[in-house]
Amino acid sequence: MSYLEPRWRDARLASRRALPESVRPWLLDEASLTKRLKSVCDLGFSVRLESLLWDSPTPGERQLLGLRRGSTALIREVHLLCGATPWVFARTVIPASTLTGSRRRLRHLGTRPLGAFLFADPGLLRDRMQLARIEAGDNGYRTATAGLARKPRCIWGRRSRFQLRGKPLLVNEIFLPSIPAFANALNPAHGSGYCD
Repeated sequence: MSYLEPRWRDARLASRRALPESVRPWLLDEASLTKRLKSVCDLGFSVRLESLLWDSPTPGERQLLGLRRGSTALIREVHLLCGATPWVFARTVIPASTLTGSRRRLRHLGTRPLGAFLFADPGLLRDRMQLARIEAGDNGYRTATAGLARKPRCIWGRRSRFQLRGKPLLVNEIFLPSIPAFANALNPAHGSGYCD
C-alpha cells in the first residue's frame, strides 16, 4: 500500500485560524520538545525505540536534505512516552555525511532523547519549521498511531531541518491525542482547523 506525503507548510505562514489555539504553543515552540514534555509529564518521560535502520527517505525528506533519489539515510523512529502512554511519534532522518566526528554518536542513542544531544550543541542551527495535518492515508500516520485504542481522523505534525556544524538532519514530530492540548483539538465543536 502506498501512502501520500503530508502537505507540509511553512509554520510562519500558518494562519492563526488554521491552528487550534490549544496546540499552537506546542507546534510553534522552537525550544527542546524533550524539555517541554518532561516539564508537563508527571508520570515520567521516556523514549521507546521503534526502529533504527538505513532506508530510503520520503521524496519530501530527500528534498529537504539535498539527497539524490535512491539515497539511503539512517532513520530512527521513536515514541516519546509519558508514563506508558505515547505522546509524540518522532522520525529522524540522518544522511550518512552527517554521521562523522562527534555526530557518530547519533547512531547509538538507543532510548536516549535526541533533543538532549541536539540542544547541547552550541553549533546547532534550526531551519524554518514546517507544519502539517497528517491524515490516515499519509506517510507516518499508521506508525505514529500504532497502539492507540481510538485513531483520530488526523494528527498534527511539525518538522525541522537542523544543521550541526553545517551537516543536516531532519526531525519529524507527530503529536498524538494523548497530550491533553491535542485531545482538545480533536473536538469538532472547536471549529475550523480541527481534525474531526
